[in-house]
Amino acid sequence: MAGAVAFVLKGYPRLSETFIAQEILGLERAGLDIRLVSLRHPTDSATHPVHSEIKAPVCYLPEYLHQEPRRVWRGIRTAARLPGWGQARRVWLRDLRRDPTPNRIRRFGQAAVLAAELPDDVDQLHAHFIHTPASVTRYAAIMRGIGWSVSAHAKDIWTSPDCELREKLADCRWAVTCSKSAYDYLRARSDNTESLALVYHGLDLTRFTEPAGARANRDGSQMDDPVRLLTVGRAVEKKGHDILIAALAALPKDLSWRWVHIGGGGLLKQLKRQADAAGINSRIDWLGSLPQEKVLEHYRSSDLFVLANRIAGDGDRDGLPNVLLEAQSQGLACVASEISGVPELIKEGINGRLVPANDPDCLTAILRELIVDPQKRNLLGAAGRHTVAEHFSFDTAIGRLAAKFGLKTTSPEKPDSSDDDRTPALVKSA
Repeated sequence: MAGAVAFVLKGYPRLSETFIAQEILGLERAGLDIRLVSLRHPTDSATHPVHSEIKAPVCYLPEYLHQEPRRVWRGIRTAARLPGWGQARRVWLRDLRRDPTPNRIRRFGQAAVLAAELPDDVDQLHAHFIHTPASVTRYAAIMRGIGWSVSAHAKDIWTSPDCELREKLADCRWAVTCSKSAYDYLRARSDNTESLALVYHGLDLTRFTEPAGARANRDGSQMDDPVRLLTVGRAVEKKGHDILIAALAALPKDLSWRWVHIGGGGLLKQLKRQADAAGINSRIDWLGSLPQEKVLEHYRSSDLFVLANRIAGDGDRDGLPNVLLEAQSQGLACVASEISGVPELIKEGINGRLVPANDPDCLTAILRELIVDPQKRNLLGAAGRHTVAEHFSFDTAIGRLAAKFGLKTTSPEKPDSSDDDRTPALVKSA
């Protein structure tokens, strides 16, 4: 049986990171003894049901070192007596020379507190995200002389310097990522490809059960019963909400539709101004962040899911957005941009529609086509649910991760071919 593992998270709990919470709960139920360590305190006012089911205790590190000076000082004094302190300090100083920022100093202070306060029965650290959390995890693991691993996702991959990715991948016991596009990107920057694997998150269909009854046959002809469009995603550049607003504004004026946006984010005010200037704000519901059960209600009552995701100016982009898996699990037809890991899930015209990124004209054309054709939406939605159920198994993903943590598992195997057009639920490293 594996020893206890401390999961290092940037923030916990977070409404936007349901996939992490579901993974933690799945690993707990598989028998892994987990302790949670968060670099930040929660900022969301609500939580998802899954958070209340997780039994792991949570430790919050000093978010800013000056806020808990005594704790930080005790941590540094204790960590300085650990066998790996000197090596960790050398690694950090090299990083600091490349990145001379207060954030880099804070990461080392947090790592010292983590190393000093880590319970003796924890024999491995695991970071979610390969940027900040992995830095703290790596420094602390070196100080303690224990192994560490990492789950890499999206922004953390695309916005990290190649040299830092290469060093972390060489130093960790193993690493997993959640899309083939991210796997290929990391593999090209790793000298230790045997330790790198692709593990799709999968979706727990016991939470996202098949909706009862048929979906409404709205076709955009009834002004009092508009076709319901849905987007779930933070108001940040990579989600492309401004592209979607431009596409919606170009739809025929006599077409009846209503767009619901779920998510927080710093660009909300700017997006509302854009929608107001385009004259469509009265057709939009800005709902902010919602707990999972409320989001599920919207998946079930909507007619079409739309995500105009793109590559942001700083290189940030989605991996394989979990909201697409969630929407498809409910038989909801999806339209998304043909970038990153999206084509690993959506096959054009078969189980959804793909559009070029940053192309509002193409998006307008596809939206118009699907708004007036409920039969086509229903066919795409049904095929999407089949794809999620058949090829994105939550149990398989948890079984693979449990095995990496040293737990015995009887989770069914999936094919290991990344060339299969259906894209299996897991592709191991070559």
